[in-house]
Amino acid sequence: MMLRAKLLPAALAVALLGACSSLPSVNPMDWFSAPSGPKPAALPALTSPQAVKVLWTAGIGGAEAFVLSPALAGDLYVAARDGTVARLDPANGQARWRVSAGIRISGGIGADGELAVVASDAGEVVALDAKTGTVRWRARVSSEVLAAPRVSDALVLVRSADSRIFAFGAEDGRRRWVYQRAPTALTVRTPAGLTVHQGMAIAGFSGGKLVALALTNGGVRWEATVALPKGANELERVTDIVGDPAAQGREVCAAAYQGRVACYDAQNGNQLWARDLSSLTGVSFDARFAYVSDDKGAVHALDRGNGRSVWRQDRLSNRRLSQPIPLGTEIAVGDLEGYVHFLARDSGAFVARHATDGSAIRAAPLRLPAGFLVQTANGGLFALSP
Repeated sequence: MMLRAKLLPAALAVALLGACSSLPSVNPMDWFSAPSGPKPAALPALTSPQAVKVLWTAGIGGAEAFVLSPALAGDLYVAARDGTVARLDPANGQARWRVSAGIRISGGIGADGELAVVASDAGEVVALDAKTGTVRWRARVSSEVLAAPRVSDALVLVRSADSRIFAFGAEDGRRRWVYQRAPTALTVRTPAGLTVHQGMAIAGFSGGKLVALALTNGGVRWEATVALPKGANELERVTDIVGDPAAQGREVCAAAYQGRVACYDAQNGNQLWARDLSSLTGVSFDARFAYVSDDKGAVHALDRGNGRSVWRQDRLSNRRLSQPIPLGTEIAVGDLEGYVHFLARDSGAFVARHATDGSAIRAAPLRLPAGFLVQTANGGLFALSP
């Protein structure tokens, strides 16, 4: 039996599941679909907007309730809920191959140029030959997969929703190691993946924990607390790391729902700075700033050195924003109606806007050699350049 309760003003629904179900969670469909709470802010008028160049468009198939993120590994790899997987030329969107993986894909796609890997909400993992699209091997994990697998260092890393990370050999699909930790009573059911950095798999978990694992054997290199659960009941104490940690050089940053954004020394996990901020999509950064969309629809730029606020753009409230990505002098962020908003990197002012197909942009935009790509919930692929 499933009971649902409203979770604070973010218009999320928490599923409290009985013993016969899998994992109590916040459903991403509730977050990214049309809001049942406050109305999305009207789009602000733009004064002398910059032109947005459409490099190409294509289609792959809808995502239904899931967040299906594309991957770039030389070529572009995309996936749809119905099992369709395609390899595209990132310059023009032309398909090099298009196949069915034979599963209901739930967590996006990971690739390294040799393999393209997808997974399902039944815990099935399928590795395809990146050059031909033929199935190389199949494996299974313990529960549904909501985040894209990672392919790196001769391993395929798959994060399952029951707080486990599985490492499979990229060549043969045999299990190399498993890392597991106990989930909390309620978790945010939104993609919380992992990042491979400096010989480690860095992942966030429920309860606000960030963990770095050695790729060689899954041993814990360090553990840090991004945010501590607090509140009068279990709903208020949901404090989960969301999205993929952002890593560059000696720095790794992560964001927690109903918690904080924090950055750490990648070698030892020592905290560099932290700031109270709640997000459902994660953090990204460039050389100067860290960027976060909060759970109320504001975009924040934080000084990467100390976490202080540089600017805050709050005129997109309740528009269910994707994770923002930096593009040089602009920041791009998608919303629930398929708009891509371009903000000035140094001030957060609106500089351009582009409409896609009217369906939500859930996954973070993906940088391409000549621009960036957004994949919509209806399966639209839009390669744009500001």
